[in-house]
Amino acid sequence: MSTIPLLEAQNIRRRFGHVHALDGANFAVYPGEICALIGDNGAGKSTLVKILSGADRPDEGRILIGGREVSFDSPATAQQLGIATVYQDLALAPELAASDNLFLGREIMRAGLLGQLGFLNRREMRRRAADQFARLSVHLRSPGVPVSALSGGQRQSVAIARAALWADKIIFMDEPTAALGVQQTARVLDLIRQVRDQGIAVVLISHNMPQVLEIADRVEVLRLGKRVARFETRAATVESLVTAMTSGTDAGDVVQ
Repeated sequence: MSTIPLLEAQNIRRRFGHVHALDGANFAVYPGEICALIGDNGAGKSTLVKILSGADRPDEGRILIGGREVSFDSPATAQQLGIATVYQDLALAPELAASDNLFLGREIMRAGLLGQLGFLNRREMRRRAADQFARLSVHLRSPGVPVSALSGGQRQSVAIARAALWADKIIFMDEPTAALGVQQTARVLDLIRQVRDQGIAVVLISHNMPQVLEIADRVEVLRLGKRVARFETRAATVESLVTAMTSGTDAGDVVQ
């Protein structure tokens, strides 16, 4: 594993009135890994992810990509730097085809006058979508099937495939298997591994500790707005993760 983090947050502080959502939080994700970000409710996970994906800005602290300090003023800026986020609501348009959802906001226009008049090149979008689904082993009846006709696991797969199409560095995934059945969960976890194997680092936000230990390479723990522990999952247990989340101490790597 590289010794230089692909993305690093240093001493991030974010206040909302008198509430310190983040109080000097640190975080790092390295190339080619699945890193789980865990913490109890109110630990600051959502705020940190919003800051690292450009949806919010810190009051203090630094963000670095590959050791170089950067500043995000919007999610679009983060996306330009190779970072995407798959939120729990997935942000899919149910009436549109799965292929069209991969290009929401990035539609491919027809050449010439037709494109200037707003006509989409649906054939090209479906071709590229089919290639992306095949690359990640996402199986749909057709890239043209409406999202509303897909199962929950397939919808999650479409959202992840879209993120992987546009992000070349990191994808944040917020509870990607929430409300899925056992079989659908297994397929989504396989897809997350596929994304990692394509060279994109994955940050998994989850409350499912057995699942975290199953899929993540490392775990970083937030408590009360600070990082309190880091684990290599091969040396962690559910009990050690829960102890770190609730008391800020563990039997492994305690950090500030």
